[in-house]
Amino acid sequence: MPLQATRFDRLQRRGGQILFGAFQGSWRRRSSGLLALLLGFYAGQNVTTWWLAEIGQRPLVVLVLLLLLELVIRVRTRVLSDQVPLAWVLCDNLRIGLVYAVVLEAFKLGS
Repeated sequence: MPLQATRFDRLQRRGGQILFGAFQGSWRRRSSGLLALLLGFYAGQNVTTWWLAEIGQRPLVVLVLLLLLELVIRVRTRVLSDQVPLAWVLCDNLRIGLVYAVVLEAFKLGS
């Protein structure tokens, strides 16, 4: 028996779409999203370590990453629509993986 279309039901459905929207769709969309998440994590682990070893200025590296991520978020909110294109899903997953890797690295370093 289907649920009635109450405000709470709509809230639940919308929350499910927001949380699990990246895992809906064709296998190409789901696998590309997962690969982008893993590539973002890889970039966060290795590229930031390489930058810190080569450049040696932690504040500069963190500032550049912060500006790039903020730019992606600002552009993303301007183009937001009901059906998110695959390119934005990939960009979001790269960003999430990168942020997760940097935060994990910060916890490992204790700073």
